[in-house]
Amino acid sequence: MKIYATYNIKGGVGKTTAAVNLAFLSAADGYRTLLWDLDPQGAASFLFRIKPKVKGGGKALIRGTKTLDEAIKGTDFDSLDLLPADFTYRNMDLLLGGQDAKPTRQIARLLAPLASEYDVVFMDCPPSISLVSENVLHAADILVVPLIPTTLSVRTLDQLTEFVAGFDGRRPEVVAFLSMVDRRKRLHQELTKTLTTERPVVSPTVIPALSMIERMSVERAPVTVFAPRSQAAHAYRALWSEIRPDP
Repeated sequence: MKIYATYNIKGGVGKTTAAVNLAFLSAADGYRTLLWDLDPQGAASFLFRIKPKVKGGGKALIRGTKTLDEAIKGTDFDSLDLLPADFTYRNMDLLLGGQDAKPTRQIARLLAPLASEYDVVFMDCPPSISLVSENVLHAADILVVPLIPTTLSVRTLDQLTEFVAGFDGRRPEVVAFLSMVDRRKRLHQELTKTLTTERPVVSPTVIPALSMIERMSVERAPVTVFAPRSQAAHAYRALWSEIRPDP
């Protein structure tokens, strides 16, 4: 089972749109795929038309009174399931910290029993530096990091890569990509060229700033579904081709 996490310290950079489109493309390729919406705002759950509610909330999942498997919902798409968000996830740091055994390894422990059921897991993460995000970093095989081409975004990428480099033992691979890129802006042009050529962790694939991606909240579906021939859909397919598991 390959575990991906769309993550950035900053919010509003395209994490959820990436998670939703990449999870759909994974399922379309035949991988048994689960998307866990860890953000209490529940945007990924909304886009897949699933109520952001888990019976017993985050407490039931973390304390083991409800298994992840019991909380999973099917989506409208073959081979793609969703573990919905819940507003109680806003307290997940406290729940994780209250566990006796390895508080930074709890999410990895919860996911482990799903290895026989899923080939690919995506986690859509809230923007933060927290015990939840540290759990995600320890659970993931690949961190998919969307970056808006600004100086502050570059700084957060450096902070993230330095933090991951300090892990003992297993470390996730970091794959960053430029998101919401506006080619009309000179700074976006300059940073896109610099980052994709000089930073090995930054993918050459660029996700442009397009109204088609914004329409996802209206269509409540991946852009790769309602506009499969669009520039946005091609960009997400290119990104998936870079990170998809080896056949």
